[in-house]
Amino acid sequence: MSFVQVAGIVWIIFQVIIGIHLVLPLVLFVLHSIKGNRTASPTSPLRPADFDYAVIVTAYEQTDSLPAVVNSILKLNYTNYLVYVVADKCDITGLSFDPERVVLLRPPTVLAGNTRSHFYAINNFRRDHDLLTIIDSDNLVQADYLDELNIYFSLGFKAVQGIRAAKNIDTVYACLDAARDIYYHYYDGKILFNLGSSATLAGSGMAFTTQLYKDCLGDKDVNGAGFDKVLQAAILEKDLRIAFTGQAVVFDEKTSKPDQLVNQRSRWINTWFRFFGYGFKLAWLGIKNFSFNQFLFGIILLRPPLFIFIILSGICMLADLLISPLSSLIWLIAFGCFILGFALSLTHSKTDERIYKSLVNIPQFIFYQVLSLLRVRNANKRSVATRHHVNDTIENIKQNED
Repeated sequence: MSFVQVAGIVWIIFQVIIGIHLVLPLVLFVLHSIKGNRTASPTSPLRPADFDYAVIVTAYEQTDSLPAVVNSILKLNYTNYLVYVVADKCDITGLSFDPERVVLLRPPTVLAGNTRSHFYAINNFRRDHDLLTIIDSDNLVQADYLDELNIYFSLGFKAVQGIRAAKNIDTVYACLDAARDIYYHYYDGKILFNLGSSATLAGSGMAFTTQLYKDCLGDKDVNGAGFDKVLQAAILEKDLRIAFTGQAVVFDEKTSKPDQLVNQRSRWINTWFRFFGYGFKLAWLGIKNFSFNQFLFGIILLRPPLFIFIILSGICMLADLLISPLSSLIWLIAFGCFILGFALSLTHSKTDERIYKSLVNIPQFIFYQVLSLLRVRNANKRSVATRHHVNDTIENIKQNED
């Protein structure tokens, strides 16, 4: 076989690997429409919904939003829980919470890591909690958050991912950030779970049995961002399913300024490069174990961030205009499939009109993510703690939505 023939085969394989991510969302949507929900039957169901929760809130350097998030937690309809606030490298002199319900922890040394903060809380539990849920310091929780999680734990699931709704859509960047989240929650959450696989973890708004969390991360020290990637891989290696519920809502702060966007995305992109290899392992385990759960989840983990495979797809299409015009037509159809799939995720979710209007600015959003890619090497050295620009109350959010 000549060099030209080998290069041609490599080029085709590369295009297939990239192009499959454009059409996969629509394929999953069609499969979901045909098959509907494939929820697993409960195995070893736990006792009915009176689980004892530890609500872990982590903060690093900033405490501005802690009163708001704790106040929202204290308004939960549920009663069987304690809140553990881990204020790492924070000045807590001005903080005061209900001592009966909230445990304020100030580590004596800087932890500078999500899992370290989580385990600091676990090691200081006042009692043996059945379950733990992780909330970011810039989140707010809806009043029925724990009640909705309980539905799935009562069915025997050991890990549940809720939905992270936008707390602020006050700028174009925040709207586009929210649109991205809607897309991922729909395909990587709802559809994956309903097809019989697992929802991907989103970093907060998620809950686990305390024992599962210890088993998965107890012997790991995850530096920088990405503890959720390591955690979900460890759960899937056990061939357990991560449930998804769109009813357990946390409101999450979206990036509203370009500098926030670039710094945050550089860390996220760095995380993908560090941990996408888990996808190969899980896909192989899925084949070996005849596990659809592991196989499909592994394929999803191999997908690059949206802007990367969109840019690569565009380069391939332009190159094929010179190499193979017919292939360019195929790329055009694939782009059409992706746009349709993206649109379906928005129309099948509660999407604010401002988010639709922001979509014309997607090229600008992609530009800033390219800048993030250029900074990815030193991403974990850069702080991305979010400064708040909105009034942090559930009532205010609901008024804005109305």
